[in-house]
Amino acid sequence: GITINVYNWGEYIDSDAVDVNAAFEHLTGIKVNYKEFTDNESLYALLKSGAADYDVVFPSDYMVGKLIREDMLETLDFANIPNFEYIDETLKNPKYDPQNQYSVPYTWGTVGIFYNSKYVDEADLDAGWDLLWNEKYSGKIYMFDNPRDAFGIALKKLGYSMNSENPDEWQAAYEELAKQKPLLQQYVMDQVYDKMISEEGWIAPYYSGDGIIMMDEAEGNPDIRYFVPEQGTNRFVDTMCIPKGSKNKEAAERYINFLCRTEVALANAEYIGYSTPQVEARAQLDPAIGENPNFYPSDDVLAKTEVFLTLPDSINELQDSLWIKLKQ
Repeated sequence: GITINVYNWGEYIDSDAVDVNAAFEHLTGIKVNYKEFTDNESLYALLKSGAADYDVVFPSDYMVGKLIREDMLETLDFANIPNFEYIDETLKNPKYDPQNQYSVPYTWGTVGIFYNSKYVDEADLDAGWDLLWNEKYSGKIYMFDNPRDAFGIALKKLGYSMNSENPDEWQAAYEELAKQKPLLQQYVMDQVYDKMISEEGWIAPYYSGDGIIMMDEAEGNPDIRYFVPEQGTNRFVDTMCIPKGSKNKEAAERYINFLCRTEVALANAEYIGYSTPQVEARAQLDPAIGENPNFYPSDDVLAKTEVFLTLPDSINELQDSLWIKLKQ
């Protein structure tokens, strides 16, 4: 007689090889009312408004920090989530949730550069993020159409932290993005798939997990490659959390535990394409994925990554104003 309300990203759970929600319902008798959101900010706005009653949500790293800071999440009872033991130790006790009280990793990945090897010289890759400013490829370059990722890249290009709290560094990042703007074909998000596959453009920063779509031999473009710039990058983590006031907290914890089961995490990893934090599931992946450095980078690459943290309100306001100015 229990129904839990789940709010996840679009196309972010296996409904094919294993219908995960149906399997959970069959196993437990707990019904799943499943809805999808498009970005962290819309998730936050809905939770903040109190207009929705969700039991499990899937915010990204920096949004977890924001929700914790505003006392909008329940502390988890890990006695109901024993499969947490299978989560990669490097993803436990993260900076956005230092004592791992509120979140369990669901997927992760890196941000890097996708490029078409037919048109982009390999020697130019040594420039790292500067490749996105290379005038030789003017009109064939894309950039993220969201401020956190775009400014994060510009900050890294300049040698700064993606979580900088220095207004002068944000201003310098804005100036870099302003210099780049005339070289761009377009600011993009999901449009990047069709545009890169059809070779309308040749260079684009994007999330590693989406490489499966763009580089797929049957449906994508086999000339597309991916690399993580030497300057370092963002390692993003999407998580599972329980909003404050959930009426079905134990059932929600059982759902989170179910998603951490090896066969379920494996099915999700194969369906979604993003990296799994579940170590047993990773070990069972096809080696073409599980041992692919695009999806599971070396320790040396990961050592140069940062997760996005919750920024002070003053920096968020500065970011928003600079982004509006850039897009005018």
